[in-house]
Amino acid sequence: MKREARLLLEKACDSLILSIEIFNRPYDRGRTSTALILLDHAFEMLMKAAIIHRGGKIREPRAKETIGFDRCVRRSLTDGRIKYLEEEQALVLQTINGLRDAAQHHLLEISEGQLYIHLQSGVTLFRDLLRSVFDQQLSAHLPMRVLPVSTTPPTDLTTLFDLEVQEIAKLLAPGKRRKLEAIARLRPLAILDSALRGEKGHPGDNDLRRVARLINTKRTWQEIFQGVSAVELKAEGTGPSISLRWSKKEGIPIEVVQEGTPGAAVVAVKRVNELDYYSLGAKQLAQKVGLNLSKTLAVVDHLRIREKTDCYKEFKMGAQTYKRYSPKAVEIIKAEMPALDMEQIWAGYRAAHSRRRK
Repeated sequence: MKREARLLLEKACDSLILSIEIFNRPYDRGRTSTALILLDHAFEMLMKAAIIHRGGKIREPRAKETIGFDRCVRRSLTDGRIKYLEEEQALVLQTINGLRDAAQHHLLEISEGQLYIHLQSGVTLFRDLLRSVFDQQLSAHLPMRVLPVSTTPPTDLTTLFDLEVQEIAKLLAPGKRRKLEAIARLRPLAILDSALRGEKGHPGDNDLRRVARLINTKRTWQEIFQGVSAVELKAEGTGPSISLRWSKKEGIPIEVVQEGTPGAAVVAVKRVNELDYYSLGAKQLAQKVGLNLSKTLAVVDHLRIREKTDCYKEFKMGAQTYKRYSPKAVEIIKAEMPALDMEQIWAGYRAAHSRRRK
């Protein structure tokens, strides 16, 4: 490993360990802000180490300073020679960076459940990247006395947001005069939502007051925080070994936002109308893959495309049922076609079709 990459990796691990230490501190003064700031720094150093390790550069030509957090994410996600990040991982990094920005530059009132989720998912991601990029185990960098990030773990995002929005609604109730407290509790929820939707920076006070008004109208949090409703947490293990990973829900795409787009982050959950996503009928699918309709359906059956929820969905409209396919189905079929024995698939499909008619 290059010396610069090794030194940056050491800094990354130092900041991660300190973030874990601060999180597990038995008193709260400065705990939230410090834990998030150190976690954010750990990831910036880790990304820079990874870019150098993979033969990239962390300085633009003639620049005095190294690239910032967002540029690190974009380079790690889109540069074919360097790429090691997945879109879901980039969402975690954007969220942590947004929370750090609010904690460092303004006010952030975040519940223990939310803080746990962000710290634990951060530790999980750091461990995954350390292993995939550097072939190292996180346990090798942790002193034996350091505890992992662990409390009674809230791993259900729906329950967590239900409780948070209920508490905020109580603070906004007529006669309570606790609107400022409600706005402070709204901020981390709104930061998470805006980070997932690919908006750079954290929401302003006017944005938060608008969200507060929506909560007062009794709308569900899924309607208000559409970015959050498009992702889920995946928990693995229990106790000290628990891992938390963010993942987009089936059928919800993530797009890389074009560099230079004003006010935009690197990636965003793209909320689309389901009929827009499942945009192809069987005939359109056949045209896309270059087969006739019957042989396309034979391949669909052979590859079990209809069992893949990001490829196929049925819509009932009145008495009619419409069978729709997504562009993902086209990708899978085209990728598999060179290895397929079309004569055997077609013969099997015709035989099965004949049996069904009998």
